[in-house]
Amino acid sequence: MDIFKLHRGTAPLLVSVPHDGTRLPADIASRLTDSARRTPDTDWHIARFYAFARDLGASMIVPLHSRYVVDVNRAEDDVSLYPGQNTTGLCPIVQFTGEPLYLKGGEPDEAEVRARVDRYWRPYHEALREELQRIRSRHGRAVLWEGHSIRGEVPFLFDGRLPDLNLGTAGGASCAPGLQARLERILAAQDDYDFVVNGRFKGGHITRYYGDPGNGIDAVQLEISQRVYMDEDSYAYDDPRAARAQALVRRLLEATLQPGEPACS
Repeated sequence: MDIFKLHRGTAPLLVSVPHDGTRLPADIASRLTDSARRTPDTDWHIARFYAFARDLGASMIVPLHSRYVVDVNRAEDDVSLYPGQNTTGLCPIVQFTGEPLYLKGGEPDEAEVRARVDRYWRPYHEALREELQRIRSRHGRAVLWEGHSIRGEVPFLFDGRLPDLNLGTAGGASCAPGLQARLERILAAQDDYDFVVNGRFKGGHITRYYGDPGNGIDAVQLEISQRVYMDEDSYAYDDPRAARAQALVRRLLEATLQPGEPACS
């Protein structure tokens, strides 16, 4: 269906990068503002950043379309993940700046939202779910790693400067305590990047929905400030900066592959 790309690996790890896509169907693009057609709220180059995960045997799923078409990291019912805070929805109508996405009168109605869910959202989730089940059946466990990135300062969404690395486990609910502790120790042992655990970004819908540590599925989200691996203004990938950050993220992914506590019965 030309909705996503899925690489099947051999390790008990699936890397999902739900906001890497940039495609805009013509009928949607024609109704967007000039700035929105540039899809500035993409998690730029994040699939490229995580390409090394395949060397670890990880599976990887990457959507092709922009989050402006439909945000696969939002719940199908579009319930806010952060009540009381500015955010964007299932089929967003504002950018991260608070500016409108659509030209006047171009916003999707409910029927169009449901059609986009069926066309783009549902296939991604079906593939993600099936791959997690395949991994768990093969290994007895699965780790879902949600790879995200965002500009380090977005006043519409959060105050001040976002830490370099933002680890989210839905407040500890989406992964085993032992795994979270291993990841925190790795972050605490380095001094190249500042970090926070379960801060402004605790994990989106995918982390919260699929994380089920009691049944052998751990889910972790890592939101990286884009200044860590790219130029935020030009959107240009910075190979030296990226390589430095990849070395640390590689250690985090390797830690997820270590045997953990047995799942609860």
